[in-house]
Amino acid sequence: MRRDEEPARPGSGKLSEGVGPFTTRLTLRGSGGAEAVWESRRARRRGSLTVRAADGAAPVVHRADARGLARMRTLNSVAAVTFTLGGLLFAAGAALALTGAAATAVSATYFGGGLFFNIGGYASLLQAVNAPRRPAGAYRLETAAWRWWSYEPMRIDWLSAFLLLAGTLVFGLNLLDSFLQGLSTQQAARLVWAPDVIGCVLFLISGQLALAEVCHAPTGVRPHDLGWWIVTVNMAGSALFMIAALADLVTPGAHVPVSLTVSNTGTLAGALCFAATGVLQWFEHP
Repeated sequence: MRRDEEPARPGSGKLSEGVGPFTTRLTLRGSGGAEAVWESRRARRRGSLTVRAADGAAPVVHRADARGLARMRTLNSVAAVTFTLGGLLFAAGAALALTGAAATAVSATYFGGGLFFNIGGYASLLQAVNAPRRPAGAYRLETAAWRWWSYEPMRIDWLSAFLLLAGTLVFGLNLLDSFLQGLSTQQAARLVWAPDVIGCVLFLISGQLALAEVCHAPTGVRPHDLGWWIVTVNMAGSALFMIAALADLVTPGAHVPVSLTVSNTGTLAGALCFAATGVLQWFEHP
């Protein structure tokens, strides 16, 4: 979706692209014909924007300062490691469940993976909160003071990361409740199954926003873009987690889930997708 805006002065102007109220790419045109292209994900993950000269010379990549780039590399490393470990632990928990291991061992393994997901979710939010910003009308990125929190729901990167973090926290509630024994069918549905499904829904919404940020449209295919692969694999993991959650429902009057095998297999496959996402994220940095 493109949104042409009125020029700021004769011979200059800007073109914004995005989805709904969110701007994901902004092209600034100077009066001399030069252009600066800012993209939400590229600025947050790579710390850069591209400037094209009016004379047709090769584009120049302008980066944030050394302090901002170091900050971005650190947060990216934390998110990549924790999502990789969280995914591997979830996969291990699903594998234990498939082999008939003790419920306590399975729950403990899942809980450990959930803690890593919590850390990764918060690191992702910090990436959005502390991303280099483009001053109004400027062809550069600036690093602001460090913040542990912000509230910016009209930024697609912030909203996606916030929903991701919220999803990991809801999963944490689900994993804590899974240690409870002797629950009735209704109690299990309310305390264990419902948070699981809510967490999956939050993951899917977060992933859809991330896909829109990469594609500058609700959907798209960008096979040469590492960010697109990260988001797509993450979406696949979220969808598999949702399938697993739905298959884990214990209906009234029944004593077993709809399909325990589908639930564990879906969790295993989805967890491996999240682990793969963490590995891929290693390579998307300044």
